Amino acid sequence: MEGKNIISFANVSTSYENGHDVLSDVSFNISSGAFYFLTGASGAGKTTLLRLIYQLHKPSKGQIKLFGQECSDLSRDDISALRHKMAIVFQEYSLISHMTVFENVALPLRVRGFPNDKIKKLVTKTLEWVGLGKYANAYPKELSGGQQQRVSVARAIIIQPSILLADEPTGNLDDENASRLMELFIQMNKTFGTTIILATHNQKLLETYHFPVIMVENHHVAFSGIGNENTNGTESIRKWKGPKPQQTQNYFSQISKQFEDIGNA
Repeated sequence: MEGKNIISFANVSTSYENGHDVLSDVSFNISSGAFYFLTGASGAGKTTLLRLIYQLHKPSKGQIKLFGQECSDLSRDDISALRHKMAIVFQEYSLISHMTVFENVALPLRVRGFPNDKIKKLVTKTLEWVGLGKYANAYPKELSGGQQQRVSVARAIIIQPSILLADEPTGNLDDENASRLMELFIQMNKTFGTTIILATHNQKLLETYHFPVIMVENHHVAFSGIGNENTNGTESIRKWKGPKPQQTQNYFSQISKQFEDIGNA
């Protein structure tokens, strides 16, 4: 799964509006196919780091490259094209209240011009995987917080992004559903080589799923759990040693061929 650098930060700094640093002189490389946990105290800058990668926030200093492309002078259209290769899941779900669960998940495909028959197949299978198949016609306000989070994850993964950024996606889920989502992320990473950065405070996840960790602390980042460490943070991913999923049936493998349609549409 390892390959060329897909995310590169070189001496990146960014500040709050009051001038206080959030991140300072941050440099690292992440290669295609990596899976990282992102952790740190509340307010340390985890969400800011994700927003920088997704180009929702600009650095005050330094250089960010995505897919080998320097981002500082990109046009709005160029940034939009980059985001079509990425997906992000925020803590606040960001669902559209007047749309059903089905339409919320289908939205990225409609934006990309997919035909209705493909949309129906992809959305139906993806909702089955996240355990929300029977809620396709429900509205977000009718769901629990954990269910809304699973809808937001389904909407993110349905485009088979090259980079998936997730900000506390298991925060409102019980252990069973958290494990279901983690297995989904792992299968995405293994099957499609999706680069995943998953922010979490959950120590149990960090101890159970042995992925390398990006720690945000004192305005800087540090890397741990890397096979061959170096000062730039370039990783050699350790093999996953977490528990095998309790259920042998893997819904994700069932839709993998349908996901291939995305690249051929």
